Amino acid sequence: MNMLFTRLHSTFPEAAFRTFSELVLGIYGSFGTLLRFLVLTLFILFSGSLLSGCGNRSASSDRAVTVAATPSTSTAVPTEAPTPVATGSADAANGSTVNTPTPQISTTLTPDLPPIYYTYEVIATFPHDATAFTQGLLFDQGQLYEGTGLYGESTVRRVELATGVVEEQIALPEQYFGEGITIVNGQIYQLTWKEQVGFIYDQRTFEQLGEFSYATQGWGLTFDGTEFIMSDGSDQLYFLDPSTMTVVKQITVSVFDQTDQSRKTVTQINELEYIEGEIFANIWQTDAIVRIDPATGNINGVINLTGLLPAEAHTATTDVLNGIAYLPEGKRLFVTGKKWPTLFEIKLVQQ
Repeated sequence: MNMLFTRLHSTFPEAAFRTFSELVLGIYGSFGTLLRFLVLTLFILFSGSLLSGCGNRSASSDRAVTVAATPSTSTAVPTEAPTPVATGSADAANGSTVNTPTPQISTTLTPDLPPIYYTYEVIATFPHDATAFTQGLLFDQGQLYEGTGLYGESTVRRVELATGVVEEQIALPEQYFGEGITIVNGQIYQLTWKEQVGFIYDQRTFEQLGEFSYATQGWGLTFDGTEFIMSDGSDQLYFLDPSTMTVVKQITVSVFDQTDQSRKTVTQINELEYIEGEIFANIWQTDAIVRIDPATGNINGVINLTGLLPAEAHTATTDVLNGIAYLPEGKRLFVTGKKWPTLFEIKLVQQ
């Protein structure tokens, strides 16, 4: 008995040992030898089980656990306030019905290949309206069209390339901030920023024919020959059915970072232009244009346009690079910026 108490005393804390000792001694003095023996036997078995459990918990708490996690940090690009919303809602302010996106999420595997980097060579320059806050730019049948933004200044216009003269335009009501544009079947489609409504115009007369709604902010818009592709300033691109203007698919734009061998999402996708199977996109508040795979969202290329507008051409109102247009005839690529005085024709030079 003394040996047993000695073992327990060395195993348990002092307070616990005293409690159990008093219990056992009380039982010892009240019952017969057989009962005392059975109680002590059960206590020994219980204490062994308890010690075994305590040992497992200690080992578990000290074990280092490694969890493989997908990088969740987007590229460090400033955020345009308010933060773009990527969920559907109803536009109660104007009573319009909003087409809530219920898209098919792309599951195409994205190869872990870093993008190809490009710089540029200026081929030619053309005059550009330095008061135009460029939000959308494209050619259709050789004619240049532009969508401009800012409340009270938003327009859709047809522009003569050689002179920069506005040949035709329509102004948006003051409560709308114009965004990206595209042209399909003789109709111009224009997004607005936060109003969740887009406008449809006759391409020839600029008469407004109708409007459409969407559940996110509106930033960039282009057409791939089958579906509209829309950006909302996030890392998502939405593919819209032209007949219903509802989202049928969406992809996440991402880039493979070779430095840490991880994939990172890219936000602030702005003006869009569909060029020979790729989506060219301005990244807001940067001098970069990215080339996006429309099937996977992978960034295949990055075009660095730093220094395109000379420092001496900057004024107090000069804003960021924005606006991409492409002439299939001759494969000519044009870019400009918000309130830039110049439209540039450039050639890409692979680094």
